[in-house]
Amino acid sequence: MRYGTRTARRSESYLNFHVYGEADASFEMDYFFWVLRGPREVVLVDCGFDSVVGERRGRTTLIDPLEALAHLGIAPADVGRTVVSHAHYDHIGNLHRFPDAEIVIARREYEFWAGPMAERLQFSHSTERAELDHLGAVAAQGRLTLVEKTLDLLPGVELTVVGGHTPGQMVVQVAVGSETVVLAADALHFYEELERDRPFFVVSDLVEMYRGLDLLNEMGTGPGRSLVAGHDAAVRSRFGGRVDGLPAGVDDLVVRITEGVAA
Repeated sequence: MRYGTRTARRSESYLNFHVYGEADASFEMDYFFWVLRGPREVVLVDCGFDSVVGERRGRTTLIDPLEALAHLGIAPADVGRTVVSHAHYDHIGNLHRFPDAEIVIARREYEFWAGPMAERLQFSHSTERAELDHLGAVAAQGRLTLVEKTLDLLPGVELTVVGGHTPGQMVVQVAVGSETVVLAADALHFYEELERDRPFFVVSDLVEMYRGLDLLNEMGTGPGRSLVAGHDAAVRSRFGGRVDGLPAGVDDLVVRITEGVAA
């Protein structure tokens, strides 16, 4: 689901952009969350930014994430689990609106943002304190599941901690029949990061970020494998299938990545 957008600049998006010797330019940056809908359970991968927070940060909300889910016939109570790829504001801003869901996050991600280093500006500028505090409340309620390195969340749904962008950034592999979808989230904001070896500017560990890109290249290569970037507007053109029956104005926000998996 493409729920938000903004106009970004290359110089503010790629780490040390000046070293490439290229002219700056603007481009469209999209904001997504993903829905895994199976016969017995609905799982969200991230849940988008809070609209008030997004407006303060200069982001455009195209549709409220819960309204988007309603158009897919999904109520908050239907969501059994929410996988948190990482704890930046545009990925956990609506967690409080799913009060019964299990929240799944990497252990080192959760522990980092609960610790003192999270207050340093180079880390904190991508987070909201109240949203991080809500993760602590979820833990106190017993609804938090911590991932060490990998986790088979459900049959055909595998979580892998790669780090790099944040200490515990995760990617999600989803097997549907003979196909595998790799939801990179912010381990790969834009395809250019992988295709031109250009890291994103927000990084906790550059070596781990490079290793994560190498792993994504392996995960996303081969017949029947689709690599879905976390913020690239090209996702809409690379995966053109739409979910039928949605009203005008919503149908262009929802892309069906493969049969059985709506994203």
